[in-house]
Amino acid sequence: MLLNHRVLGQGPPLLILHGLFGSLDNWMTLAKQLASDYTVYLVDLRNHGQSFHHSQFNYTVMAEDIQKLVEDLELSDIFLLGHSLGGKTAMFFTAHNESLVSILIVVDISPKYYPNRQLLILDALNAIDMNTLTSRREADDILSRYISEEGIRLFLMKNLKRKSADSFDWKINLPVLNEQIDQVGEALPSSVMVQVPTLFIRGGASDYISDEDQQGILAQFPNSNIHTIPGAGHWVHAEAPQELLETVKEFLG
Repeated sequence: MLLNHRVLGQGPPLLILHGLFGSLDNWMTLAKQLASDYTVYLVDLRNHGQSFHHSQFNYTVMAEDIQKLVEDLELSDIFLLGHSLGGKTAMFFTAHNESLVSILIVVDISPKYYPNRQLLILDALNAIDMNTLTSRREADDILSRYISEEGIRLFLMKNLKRKSADSFDWKINLPVLNEQIDQVGEALPSSVMVQVPTLFIRGGASDYISDEDQQGILAQFPNSNIHTIPGAGHWVHAEAPQELLETVKEFLG
């Protein structure tokens, strides 16, 4: 099965992979701005967006999904950008397909192991009963009991889809994400070394890439740079879109 994807623009191929609980729509604004110079492939990862649902959910199978898509599209010399879950997926893919990737850009995630950070979000999502939910306002009210930030709630509610005029369902495969959420923290094996030119972009207000992580990043990605966008949190593309765009274009250019 191929991943759902959308293609914009023309030029060298640039694949963009979203983060956990996200979809290709999250990166549409950035993709439109890059489409004048690149053929941008926005991708929904498995169990997200409009891509297929599957009981397996780990970086090995997600990297294999990207490989199948790249082969089907007959792409080479790829520019690959991934955020968070998508960034770690991009690392795993590149580690096994260095000949296909010209440049790798990883947004606010490092190759290290992460403990589970998503329990609160999962509790919030699981609190919504799809058998009784009748409106997005009702979903927001439930989420607000767990999550105070309106922007995060709006981001999560993009996963709601209508089944009928007064009923909803999830786009994400919530049962599998519940069961296998610990897979999201998996580290890139320490034996892996990637020589592809790589840019790690971190949010200055995010703790996903710490100063202490930089040595580990350089050990596995010796041909890499780390760039900090001041004031941005983990969702860099939403909080500092212009700065991110300029940073990506400069590195690709």
